[in-house]
Amino acid sequence: MLPGITGFPACWGISVLHCPYCHGYEVRNEKTGILGNGANGYELAMLISNWTNDLTLFTNGTSAFTQEQTAQLQKHHIKITEREIERLQHNNGHLQNVLFKDGTKSSVKAIYAPAPFEQHCKMPETLGCELTNEGYIKIDAFHKTTVHGIFACGDNTTRMRTVANAVAMGTTTGMMVNKEIILDNW
Repeated sequence: MLPGITGFPACWGISVLHCPYCHGYEVRNEKTGILGNGANGYELAMLISNWTNDLTLFTNGTSAFTQEQTAQLQKHHIKITEREIERLQHNNGHLQNVLFKDGTKSSVKAIYAPAPFEQHCKMPETLGCELTNEGYIKIDAFHKTTVHGIFACGDNTTRMRTVANAVAMGTTTGMMVNKEIILDNW
């Protein structure tokens, strides 16, 4: 679910990004923001700091960083902005400014804002498959779910949501399904 910030949906996937490995190259060395706070925001800041030297963490309210995290962010010249966001000003999804409720603004080329994962289909749960704490289908190393005879792979099982990974997982899953069918009938 995307945050209820005006302009956010229009920028999603264009200049509001979820993953530096998917989109980082296109906005490398640009003035970049992160919509995040606490442990998740800190972790993302460490990751994004490799892509740009002009990075701002937008906490959208009071910072939840520990003193140690704040010191590390400052040490790496990562700015922290605690003002509440009113909206994202953009041109056809291309971010221009973050506008704050206090009337100020900050100009950035892109913002990273990972949205929490959400299964868009209730079929796994209906079949009795267990989900992880993050909402992914729980699988073992052979891509078996917690229900005998049901396998899963790809985007609904892992954070590694790339085509290459889905293809590799699909290949493994196909082999494991074939093996289980053979063993069940042996």
